[in-house]
Amino acid sequence: MRSRCLFLHFGGESRARLSVNARDAARQLGLLPLALALCVAISLGGCAAGTPKQLVEPGAAGIASSWQAPLPHDGKLADLSLWWAQFGDPLLLRLIESGQRVSPTVAHAGARIAEARTALVTGRASLLPSVSAVSAGARGRASPDDALATTSSLGLLARWELDVFGANRARADAAQARLDGSTAAWHDARVSAAAEVALGYLELRACEAQRIQAELDAESRAEISRLTALAVKTGLQPPSAAQLAQASAAQGNAALASQRAQCDLIVKSIVALTSEDESALRRDLEPHSALLPKPVSLLVGAVPAEVVARRPDILAAAREVMAASADIAQAKAQRMPSISVVGSIETMRLSQGSISTDGTVWRVGPIVVTMPIFDSGVRGARVAAEQARYDAAGAAYLARLREAVREVEAALVRLQSSAARRDSLRVAAIGFQGSFTAAEARYRAGVSSLFELEDARRSMVAANSALIDEHREAVAAWIALYRAIGGGWSPPEPANAVSGLSGGTTLQAESRRLPPAGRHRLE
Repeated sequence: MRSRCLFLHFGGESRARLSVNARDAARQLGLLPLALALCVAISLGGCAAGTPKQLVEPGAAGIASSWQAPLPHDGKLADLSLWWAQFGDPLLLRLIESGQRVSPTVAHAGARIAEARTALVTGRASLLPSVSAVSAGARGRASPDDALATTSSLGLLARWELDVFGANRARADAAQARLDGSTAAWHDARVSAAAEVALGYLELRACEAQRIQAELDAESRAEISRLTALAVKTGLQPPSAAQLAQASAAQGNAALASQRAQCDLIVKSIVALTSEDESALRRDLEPHSALLPKPVSLLVGAVPAEVVARRPDILAAAREVMAASADIAQAKAQRMPSISVVGSIETMRLSQGSISTDGTVWRVGPIVVTMPIFDSGVRGARVAAEQARYDAAGAAYLARLREAVREVEAALVRLQSSAARRDSLRVAAIGFQGSFTAAEARYRAGVSSLFELEDARRSMVAANSALIDEHREAVAAWIALYRAIGGGWSPPEPANAVSGLSGGTTLQAESRRLPPAGRHRLE
């Protein structure tokens, strides 16, 4: 069923070179009908749509007032905006920048900013009149008795919808909130890309360290196999000992091949993340092979609500709540009457036979008041839908807050666990290394069996591998903590939506890559 609206139409016009007195001009401009139309619109509209709802602050969202995991405070505390530079690894910095540059997630976030800016320009434009140039020409007879006439005109046409109930203002506010949110999401994408590349680089260096252990183990097994074969030939060892030593050497070679393949796969994943040339990357990786990065400690002394408020994804979720609230205001305002005004001014020339007339033609009107009466519940349904979207955005915002706290707490727990195991693993690695050295010496002297030597070797390899894994897990926990507390990004000042942000980049100048945005509104 069609919706029906009531239209009130008032207008007037005047031509130059005509005698028009003040009373005729007032009648032609329609000032009295315009005032009556505005009074009718406001009386039928009742009250405006209302202001956007207040945003729930992190401290009121059920977040604990203190951290539940031990906070790391040993070592030098780093500035997150320069954190990657303090690794002392230029190759890592280069790979992070390459990964951010080619990341599809970052590119998509940048496109979202462009879309949000377009929506903001459109929303702000709806608050102002639109002006168009108009040109027209005609030739013909108005009636059979008239002479042939030529008419031409050139002028301006203006249209303006009066935002009496704030629908267009709410639209602009929603667009501004989404621009702020998409800007924060862009920074979040860059932080995530940096962390992903760094984790891949860490995995490669740990894999190289494990590969060195596998190479040493394979060389030792091969040497024991050679010595055992000589002992068998001289009758000092039974033939079964040679078979066991040969099997052990083959097992070591297989483990080494598997480790090398794993490292090659990680290199290829880094190439995919950064779009680097693989041959050049392998040459650059070689000088610092098996050298795991050593991060600097981060300061996590603030309460949870303060830490999560620094995260760009939290601001993005908060701005989506504000945008959804503005969408409700816009939907409610669209149930009210709307008033639009059209005006024009033109220079016209009329030529008919030997007579020519020219002058200025202007018009104020029509002034149209549209008042919704019946639309089968479409506008009411839209208000309900926007309310549901607002509720969903609020739930997502609160869930994001809780998840952010969980991510920080999880990283802190991993750091604490790594620190608690580190000394014990080092003592175990040193002890098993000494045990293997002694067992090897006894085997060479013929006072120990190959079984004892292989048992000592397995214990030594496992201890060294565990120590490397602990180092890898500790660095990964620091990277996770960097990501969880926002990656060096800070919420913008109200005066500027993106001024002074680092976005988790490797260089301070990276913050200037994003074009500036306008002011944002957070009531």
